[in-house]
Amino acid sequence: MYDAFLAGDRTRFDSHLHPEVTTWETHLPGPLRTRAELDAYRARRDAAGARPSLDSLSAREMRVDVWGDTAVARYVLVAVAPGGEPEHTRVTDVLRRSATGWAIVHHHAELVRDVT
Repeated sequence: MYDAFLAGDRTRFDSHLHPEVTTWETHLPGPLRTRAELDAYRARRDAAGARPSLDSLSAREMRVDVWGDTAVARYVLVAVAPGGEPEHTRVTDVLRRSATGWAIVHHHAELVRDVT
């Protein structure tokens, strides 16, 4: 998923998201309650030339629990912008399994201000 983000491959990235995904992130304008709301936000951001540019993006300290057709993934996402310091974000993703595979139905990401 994050390889697709770095490659700018929105179709591949979005293949991991359920159409009704809720997205709550520190830097986003309030909770986005559907993929359509997320897409509208991204269209405004990209039109303003503000798509993030990153040298690397990696998930660390991952823990995944699965209960039938539901799973929760928790990890620290480390993003490094060109010439920048690593930013650490705590992420929780809730996933559901369907006939087409696993999809994120809720994504919550909070920037960690003080990394210890």
